[in-house]
Amino acid sequence: GCFRRLLHKPKPGSVESSLNAGCSASSSPSSSSSSAESSTSSPGMSLARSVRPSPVSVSDINASGSARWAKSYDVCICHSEVDLELVEELVSYLEGQPESFRCFLQLRDAVAGRAVVTELCDAVQNSHCWVMLITPDFLQDPWCKYQMHQALAEAPMANGRTIPVLKDVDRKDYPKELRNLYYIYMALKENSFRQIRDTVMRYLQELCRSSTSRTE
Repeated sequence: GCFRRLLHKPKPGSVESSLNAGCSASSSPSSSSSSAESSTSSPGMSLARSVRPSPVSVSDINASGSARWAKSYDVCICHSEVDLELVEELVSYLEGQPESFRCFLQLRDAVAGRAVVTELCDAVQNSHCWVMLITPDFLQDPWCKYQMHQALAEAPMANGRTIPVLKDVDRKDYPKELRNLYYIYMALKENSFRQIRDTVMRYLQELCRSSTSRTE
């Protein structure tokens, strides 16, 4: 029996190939773990990212058949007239991004001669996301509150479409209708603008992903 095993001993080449196969198989988990480690080390990444679907690219969002084009605007900005200058800066920032976000700005885009209520309702219904710039003047403006209520009626489950942005407002004065939503506190303007952009982009990615999965 011993001599038979020696006679049928595998050739050196086959031993090396089997060893190489074993090494390559054992190296796969370490390579995946190293990639996971590298992803967690980069800003804005989390370990859960590795088990989520890959993000939808900008080209997919901008594609002609994208769910993005089902509405006229990507973002509707709800604000007080007193805060118009800041809002114009935000709109300029969003529209200047590579995604060329389509923003509804009431004083610029409202149709002359139409009722204010009609314009506000149409803007809410025809926008994917709504940015609420909540300032002391916003809290005193009945039209801002009306538009906020319209937005909440459109998306009562708070699926990321309503984006509250607080500026110069204490937490105790935060509208009770929005208490179940996380908000962006505007301290540094540039950082807040980027957060708004990322939030809108995240929603559009989820929208396109869910639309693609339904068609498949």
